[in-house]
Amino acid sequence: MADWQEIPGSITAPKGYRAAGITAGLKPSGLPDLALILSDTEAIAAGVFTTSQVRAACVDYCRERLQTKASARAILCNAGQANAATGAQGWEDALESAKALSRVLEIPPESILLASTGVIGQRIKLDALKAALPQLVAAVAEDGAESAAKAITTTDLVTKSIAFETTLSDRPVRIGGIAKGSGMIHPNMATMLAFVTCDAAVSPHLWQQMLGRAADRSFNQITVDGDTSTNDSLIALANGQSRTPAITDAGHDAEKLEAMLTDVCIYLAKAIARDGEGATCLIEVQVSGTSESAEARQIARTIAGSSLVKSAIFGRDPNWGRIAGAAGRAGVLFDQNNLQIKLGQFLMMQHGQPQAFDRAAASNYLRQAAEGAYLKHDTVVIAVSVGDGPGVGKAWGCDLSYDYVKINAEYTT
Repeated sequence: MADWQEIPGSITAPKGYRAAGITAGLKPSGLPDLALILSDTEAIAAGVFTTSQVRAACVDYCRERLQTKASARAILCNAGQANAATGAQGWEDALESAKALSRVLEIPPESILLASTGVIGQRIKLDALKAALPQLVAAVAEDGAESAAKAITTTDLVTKSIAFETTLSDRPVRIGGIAKGSGMIHPNMATMLAFVTCDAAVSPHLWQQMLGRAADRSFNQITVDGDTSTNDSLIALANGQSRTPAITDAGHDAEKLEAMLTDVCIYLAKAIARDGEGATCLIEVQVSGTSESAEARQIARTIAGSSLVKSAIFGRDPNWGRIAGAAGRAGVLFDQNNLQIKLGQFLMMQHGQPQAFDRAAASNYLRQAAEGAYLKHDTVVIAVSVGDGPGVGKAWGCDLSYDYVKINAEYTT
């Protein structure tokens, strides 16, 4: 059992953080579209970003900033325009937005990190953003996490937030996070934004390593539609306001903090997959028996990302052959005679041989998961074993419904 507990407050639960979200006129809908996360003091900063060759200006901006200065006080996020594929002018817009906020906050622009989400090819509505910054800064508060979580969303149906608390050196330490994402979600990273705050003191190098490993076990293990975005950003701040001894080397405290950070990221990642555009249920794929865990995660990602598997689950069709096929093409060597597949409690293949199962009951399991009624949750669990190796891994996705096509066919119209 985890040695921490869930607490309210999400990104403002850790000491020394405030947040706000307001309507700046960036979204045509008139919904909240500009968010700010602010640390009272300079915080150690780390980031993981999209692997796409077509990147938003904010991604290149943050990468450059973090390479020269692994600390920050503020994260500014606009929703409405992705500012991706906008050329040199998009880069200038990013620089100007940081400079404008620095003037209002009276801090160096180098202490500001940026994120954007919205339609690719559209520049930030810079005049509207700059005009709204005084209101945004005035609104930051210790209870502003939910307003910030709302302001970073686009097609999301719900906000995503979480906070955990543990003890290090007999003092409370907290990590909180918010995220957005619903479509254009695929590993390496997904079209998602996630912001994490922590009040522990951690060395920059160690904090970056922790975040990278946490991302590999969470955001890089979710998929909705197989599309990787231009704007994916995971940014984490650690400001040391818990007043616990600084964590500078591997050890018990580092392991405990990283495990809690990973759980925050997994919670947010699953929330994104659960909120997939048009989705009716969350899919969790559990893989074991590989020679190393990276291979298990690779098989899990392939199954979770299979359009045929996702379509079958939406159709409440317990077609285990599609699961077997996806496992087989994952690029991991295993003996098919060792393959075992379970859908919930239903054993469908063992030792590479098909097993008799109650097809109607298995279909009902999928149907009840879509209704959120089965075992009081909405998760379809697929468990696959490919051998007796120590490797284990999980991935998360969602079913593929008719509504996904409708949402994305009309995204810009």
